[in-house]
Amino acid sequence: MHRALASSDASYDGIFFAGVRTTGIFCRPSCSARKPQPQNVEFFGTQREALFSGYRPCKRCRPLDTDGRPPAWVAKLMRRVETSPTGRVAAAELRRMGVDPARARRYFLQHHGMTFQAYCRARRLSDAFQRIKGGSSVAEVAFSSSFESESGFRSAFERVFGSMPAGAKQREAITISWIQSAVGPLVVGTTDEAICLLEYSDRRMLEAQLKTLKRRFRAALVPGKNRLVGALQKQLDEYFAGRRREFDLPLAYPGTPFQQQVWSVLLKIPYGSTRSYQDVARQVGRPRAVRAVGTANGMNRISILVPCHRVVNSNGELGGYGGGLWRKRSLLDLEQGQRKPAPLVR
Repeated sequence: MHRALASSDASYDGIFFAGVRTTGIFCRPSCSARKPQPQNVEFFGTQREALFSGYRPCKRCRPLDTDGRPPAWVAKLMRRVETSPTGRVAAAELRRMGVDPARARRYFLQHHGMTFQAYCRARRLSDAFQRIKGGSSVAEVAFSSSFESESGFRSAFERVFGSMPAGAKQREAITISWIQSAVGPLVVGTTDEAICLLEYSDRRMLEAQLKTLKRRFRAALVPGKNRLVGALQKQLDEYFAGRRREFDLPLAYPGTPFQQQVWSVLLKIPYGSTRSYQDVARQVGRPRAVRAVGTANGMNRISILVPCHRVVNSNGELGGYGGGLWRKRSLLDLEQGQRKPAPLVR
């Protein structure tokens, strides 16, 4: 790893990250910044580990970015899957593409919480779910989704969605995808009608939030994209470029009555303004429930759009933030005109 870092070897990007003790910054192996002394470096397997060890992301190599930043071989795999989501990508094909199947497995486990083959299978089932909802027959979809038999397709479908394919028209699935932003990669969850999740991919509570999402919506989580993801990416780009102050996308955020009260108050905090936890408690009619407001604020599943970053301590200090205080400061500085808008990276 020291050799890869010293030579700025981009082929190791996504495999490990390097934290520099003297600067408190972590980088990709390919970073072009001046190389630190080996004794001042510690290595991490994920961005999450580096962040939770107290390191900040490098502004030069931007280790939290996803757009154009994953290793070239990962981008090639993703293009292959999206070009033909109903097809299989066997180990032999991976090798023909110059990709070690074990490496693909490790990378997807690390970054997407499932193996590459599990990702492909979930992607096929996600596509199948949408086609059945659109009126295609189960037999037709099973045949075109590269399953060995209709019974195998039905079994896999039931494991993911909790019902047989024939019930797909009455069921809902939450589509999970990943997008880039100026504050790092974001995990997006959408129903057919609304955005129900926007979380930082390195957030410690992400797994718990996904479980809550499944329970609240009684729906399976499957990889893929729908029309809302493109609209969200566009509006986030405009927001980070300083050209948008309000979002006009449909949101769905079921929770306890108290949580929904708090989240509704958050939506009314104007761009460039902040409120204290005490202010929010008063607005929901429970002035003593400051701690409960903080908890509900932290359980918000739609970051940025439901602006929990605009809630601070009564003394003006930032307070907590599930995405990290550096992100909270960055968002507030952007909204209050204290830093330049982030460039759109494509």
